[in-house]
Amino acid sequence: MNWGVLSVLGAVALDLLLGDPRWLPHPVVQIGRLVSLLEKLLRRTVASERTAGVLLLVVTVGVTYGIGLGIVRGAALLHPAAGVAVSALLGWTCLAARSLHGESRPVADALARGDLPEARRFLSYIVGRDTAGLSEAEIWRGTVETVAENTSDGVIAPLLFLMIGGAPLALAYKAVNTLDSMVGYRNEHYRRFGWASARFDDLANLVPARLSGVLICLAAPLVGLSGRNALRMMLRDGRNHSSPNSGIPEAAAAGALGVRLGGTNSYFGKPVAKPTIGDPCRPLDAGAWRGAVRLMYGAEGVLAACWLFYLIVTESL
Repeated sequence: MNWGVLSVLGAVALDLLLGDPRWLPHPVVQIGRLVSLLEKLLRRTVASERTAGVLLLVVTVGVTYGIGLGIVRGAALLHPAAGVAVSALLGWTCLAARSLHGESRPVADALARGDLPEARRFLSYIVGRDTAGLSEAEIWRGTVETVAENTSDGVIAPLLFLMIGGAPLALAYKAVNTLDSMVGYRNEHYRRFGWASARFDDLANLVPARLSGVLICLAAPLVGLSGRNALRMMLRDGRNHSSPNSGIPEAAAAGALGVRLGGTNSYFGKPVAKPTIGDPCRPLDAGAWRGAVRLMYGAEGVLAACWLFYLIVTESL
């Protein structure tokens, strides 16, 4: 087994075992600081907001990739094992399966206690919608949607880029995600400045989102859910979303779970009607959340198994 494979498996193992320890300096925090610094600089020095936004994207992703590559290669020069260890550590920071599970659990625990105010508060940490006044079913919906959507951009996508290009490419992907979350808004302040980051994020997630949908369909029967219905809903409702990508894994998860996602949400006090995804065959409850978490882990496991199988076959030819 080569060093690259060991670093990927090490990153996955660290994420599953430890999640995202708060004491660990996180690259995404540093990427966010770089974005804030560059935004201020580019807004002052570049007249065209679109041009400034393109420069922000290129510099942020380029610097992130370059630093990641330099760190990994520098460690490898000392010893191959050091390169593997550093690559695994950096890759670990890009994966979020254990964290996604852990951050959604307080919502489920609060609902299990019947504490709706506390559940709404915890939900507000992981969703962008208004949570005040949400019913129990709406809280469960927000939690399941978050797990389903982030199965793609928090787990499958970074793992895929980690497999393709190691920790530097996975870090570059996280830089794209961070840019989109910071400047990829459609309001007047960011419509032109954040356009390049938002569109590039859509492009970067185009394949991973669809792969995530397929992996959820494959994982569903392995975790006691319906793979057939997951595929049916992914094909039927995968485009029922404002994002060109997020609806794919959400629809697959909704079908596997037999629940309905989507619908009206409130943002900054204004209701926004969205198409529904899936059919309400089962209630949105703790069972649906646990099923979404199983699908997330299952999809990650299927991807890892397929990748290892591919490597074994290609090396034997």
